[in-house]
Amino acid sequence: MAVLAHPDDESLGVGGTLAKYAAEGVDVHLVTATRGEKGRYFDNADRPGNDEVGRVREAELRAAAEVLGVRELTLLGYVDGELDDADAVEAVGRIATHIRRVRPQVVVTFDPFGAYGHPDHIAICQLTTAAVVAAADTSYEVPAGDGGEASSSGGSDEAPGGAEGDAAAREPHAVSKLYYFVLDEARWEVYQTAFKKLVSRVDGKERTAVAWPAWANSASIDTSAQWETVWRAVGCHKTQLAIYESLGDLTPEHHAALWGSQTLYRAFSTVNGGRVMERDLFAGLK
Repeated sequence: MAVLAHPDDESLGVGGTLAKYAAEGVDVHLVTATRGEKGRYFDNADRPGNDEVGRVREAELRAAAEVLGVRELTLLGYVDGELDDADAVEAVGRIATHIRRVRPQVVVTFDPFGAYGHPDHIAICQLTTAAVVAAADTSYEVPAGDGGEASSSGGSDEAPGGAEGDAAAREPHAVSKLYYFVLDEARWEVYQTAFKKLVSRVDGKERTAVAWPAWANSASIDTSAQWETVWRAVGCHKTQLAIYESLGDLTPEHHAALWGSQTLYRAFSTVNGGRVMERDLFAGLK
């Protein structure tokens, strides 16, 4: 299960990893907190209202999730750009509900720096980490309320599982491994050369990319066979292509370099440890 903040995080952030495991037959689930309704809309000329932007970006997200092989997409419905102002108890409960219902062995989310200081990214890291702990706690009771809109990649808006899924959501579940996806200095250089310099302006101050020390990486996943799939998924986010237009000029070799591997930090594991670089997020489970 990947728990992320916005549409396109799944493709640009962990697209290769999601596609790799989906292709191997692993059930891949995606929880996205917002519909990205405050984001860019093409070149922002004649930009419609936020509701329409959110509707279009949700459709793009659904298309990208299908390309990547995601089995189920859940939208939590929080407001883009305001995730760190959300009721934390409620948000943790909603994520914990889906962890208990789906019962994933591995959960992936943003790192504590939010990649480049984006408040929504930082918030989803904190909320997901707390939800993983809460979901395993036998004394924890999920707050009453709407868990969000879950659907298969085919687009049904019915939450899977029915009464059985509701019952499972009340039963504790201990995730075996929690990862933060990260980029070291070398990968950030490639990433930002291909896109642009990523900047967040928060409270009047500029935040830029935070590189993860290469020696701290816990896992390096070979996603070279998935780069074309990832590129197709990125292309589903047409409203964002003003940012990504330079990618169209890249050679296949450059695309492979950009999407061909992914690095992650193992926040915790109940099944393995040590400093040996993992090549599989299910190391210790298989």
